[in-house]
Amino acid sequence: CSRFIGQPADHDRLEIQGVDGPLSVRPMSELARIWSETSHAVAGLRDDPECADEELEWAADWQRPGLAARLEFGPEQAPAIIGGDQPRVAILREQGVNGQREMARAFMAAGFEAVDVHMSDLESGRMDLTGFRGLVACGGFSFGDVLGAGQGWARSILFNDRLRQQFADFFERSDSFALGVCNGCQMLSSLAEIIPGAAAWPRFVHNRSRQFEARLSQVRIEPSPSIFLTGMAGSWLPVVTSHGEGRARFDDRQPADARICLRYIDGHGRPTERYPDNPNGSAEGITGLCSEDGRVTIMMPHPERLLRAVNFSWAPKAWGDWSPWQRMFENARAWCDDL
Repeated sequence: CSRFIGQPADHDRLEIQGVDGPLSVRPMSELARIWSETSHAVAGLRDDPECADEELEWAADWQRPGLAARLEFGPEQAPAIIGGDQPRVAILREQGVNGQREMARAFMAAGFEAVDVHMSDLESGRMDLTGFRGLVACGGFSFGDVLGAGQGWARSILFNDRLRQQFADFFERSDSFALGVCNGCQMLSSLAEIIPGAAAWPRFVHNRSRQFEARLSQVRIEPSPSIFLTGMAGSWLPVVTSHGEGRARFDDRQPADARICLRYIDGHGRPTERYPDNPNGSAEGITGLCSEDGRVTIMMPHPERLLRAVNFSWAPKAWGDWSPWQRMFENARAWCDDL
């Protein structure tokens, strides 16, 4: 009732054979370009035209390497987690933020006590940051994801004398740490004036594509003092991208003056500004930074959404159950025990 009509080939052509010989032999790059032409025409009108052109070339490059995971660390190098009291970490959120559950899960799995803290709790005085070792500003769609939402979140702190002092005191403590992801990255970058060692940080502005970007991207972890990324430098990892304002803008500062810990890379592992390997257009692929002493780390991608291997459509069997991104949170726990 059925018969084979095709099979994979080890070349980059699509061949259709008839009884008397080839009916069609077309390069896959040519077919990919034809397939993408309509989407490209729409994107050229709706989005940034240069980004649309770059994505068409990307789609037609049939020889480009795809996403890859190359680790410079293994399970046997996991930091030792010492038992005892669980350090408390404030899972900080604002109206509209939706990434708090994944973030809490990541820290709980690493041996922290994760505490849900809404900005209204701090504003009203129901809670304060005194008893916390860590603070995490979570991602999502704060204030309905209107433009500048992260800056608005920061200004609710900077323009409130009591909150400003509370956050400044927290950042000054040598035994405290902080992480900002997505909206939280935008927020903490706008608090740079009260974060020691963060003066060279950029602002984060609208993506070059002029669109919200939701993709699985690829990043390279750079050498840095970040307590979250200890021992992970040089690794390539796929990571979730989900933001509309992720383009790092340094204005009168220089990227070389900042502690860069994460970059978007192409399939060859090279930092890139080309779309869509770099979904926001940040210079030199920069998408994560830390303070001079590494206690505060900010990044636009969402590692907390990829905590387990099953969160990927495919993952190497060698990973086991947990994804390499869980190492970030284990590093923070080990840092707390080492003090």
